[in-house]
Parts: sequence; structure tokens; C-alpha cells
Amino acid sequence: MTLATWITVSRLFALPFLLYGLRPDVADISPSVRWICLAIFLVAASTDWLDGYLARKLDQVTDLGKFLDPLVDKLLILGPLIALVELHQIPAWSVVIVLTRELAIAGWRVQQAQVSGANGWGKIKTVVQVIALALLIAPLSGVWTTVALGIYALSIFLTIASGVVYLLPQVSASA
Repeated sequence: MTLATWITVSRLFALPFLLYGLRPDVADISPSVRWICLAIFLVAASTDWLDGYLARKLDQVTDLGKFLDPLVDKLLILGPLIALVELHQIPAWSVVIVLTRELAIAGWRVQQAQVSGANGWGKIKTVVQVIALALLIAPLSGVWTTVALGIYALSIFLTIASGVVYLLPQVSASA
């Protein structure tokens, strides 16, 4: 495995800490735990940029990396989203939309002879999801709650749009 792939896999180690810290019996009691979760999430999310940069810079782009990177990204996004449903911060239906899109794209990718990376829409969607999650994880209140939910709503729109943009040409080409 390349250095970039190891960095990708290392993002998975953040999940148990995030899921523990975002449990209702922990997250609702201590705002400091939420801030720690935010720091863990942001460090893990930033490694997404780092592994891609290193893979290109060191000429270590591999099919394994192109497959694992979006898969690990999905887990890093979906884990906290599910925890936020349990904390009653976001509706479950919105996570179902994200999960459905991600499973559809992943299912389509594994059927392809050549592994393709994320398109521009998918990358924008991921950035907006990370921003929304960061704001939702942080123990903010007042107007920031509205801002966080607005950015999260934008991420849901981008989730749908990026899925359509990705799948529509694929379906047309195979018809």
C-alpha cells in the first residue's frame, strides 16, 4: 500500500471516537466533548485533501486508492450524520438521501472496468458536507444553528444534484 492509501485508511480511526463523543449521554452533557469531536472530525476530513495531494505529487495514484478514498469519505460523513439523527439535530430522511446516493454511486463504480475518481460536483458536495457537519458537531446555538441547518440543506441538494450529474451520462452511454 502507498503512503496516500495508508493516510486514507487512517481516517477510519477517527470514527470510533466521533461516534462515542456524539452519543446522546455524552454529547448532551459536555460541550467540551463536542469541541473535541469537532477537532477529530476536521483533522480526519483534512487528510482527504492530503492523501489526494500526496498520491498525485508522489505519482502513487492507484485503483485501490481511487476505490478506498470515496468509501472512507462516505463512512466519515455517514457515521456522524447518523449520530446527529440520534441527537435530534437532523432528520433521518436526509441521511437516507445521502446514503441512497452514496450506495448508488458506489454500486455503479464497482461495476465499471476502470475505477474512476470523484467528479467536480462530488468534490463540492463533500466540501459542503464537511462544513455542514463541522457546524452541526460544534456546540453552537442561536443563529449558528440556523446557519448550520441551511448549509446542511445545501449539502442535501448537492448530494442529489451530484448523483444525477454522475449517473445520468453513465446511464445514457449504456443505453
